[in-house]
Amino acid sequence: MERWIQEGRIRINGTTASPGDHAGDGDHLSLDGEVLHLDASLLPERRVLIYHKPAGEMTTRADPAGRATVFDNLPRLDRGRWVAVGRLDYNTSGLLLLTTDGQLAARLMHPSRTVIREYAVRVRGEVAPEVLETLTRGVELEDGPARFESVEDAGGRGHNHWYHVTLREGRYREVRRMWQAVGVTVSRLVRVRFGPIHLPPDLPRGQWRELPEGQVRSLMDAAGLAPDAPLAESNVRDQRRRQR
Repeated sequence: MERWIQEGRIRINGTTASPGDHAGDGDHLSLDGEVLHLDASLLPERRVLIYHKPAGEMTTRADPAGRATVFDNLPRLDRGRWVAVGRLDYNTSGLLLLTTDGQLAARLMHPSRTVIREYAVRVRGEVAPEVLETLTRGVELEDGPARFESVEDAGGRGHNHWYHVTLREGRYREVRRMWQAVGVTVSRLVRVRFGPIHLPPDLPRGQWRELPEGQVRSLMDAAGLAPDAPLAESNVRDQRRRQR
């Protein structure tokens, strides 16, 4: 649906729809001039899961190499599908959000929302203060400048030292590449927060937990969506086939 809106193919009450527009029961929708009669009973329920991703799983629906994916452990849905809010790479663990609402996922991932992400980073050896300052001022990566909003010392023993970092974007392997840019090797990376949602300390790796309504509303607020916003992921295409 989101793609059709962006392509200008959806009209609400005769007017071309724009991203973020809402339609209620009394509104008339059409796709390429064909009237859509959406049955609310066929739409999936808005649900959001916290998943504690372990290292060694892919954030993809299927892996050509046959590796395990985060979707292998999720509850089955009668309607709709799970959409990952961003990705964690193969060797990164921690908080991954998944939802049945495609619009919510897209809004949370869009660069304009600047939703905060927090990571626990284990590096080899303690890092000099001037290097940490460089990371907050900004470093140049191959795809443009990047900076941490904050870097906090979280202690450590021996050769391993922990830091907590925050940033407001989610480019590919950005956290690892930023540390690499200042000559520091990351030995472990865990996402511990996405927006208002924290990784529960009692949630085991490879397990999921459903967010209660209050936390879902907090996520929708972070995404700039009203609490009663309709789901973007729907069975519109299937319903068109039934109408023909």
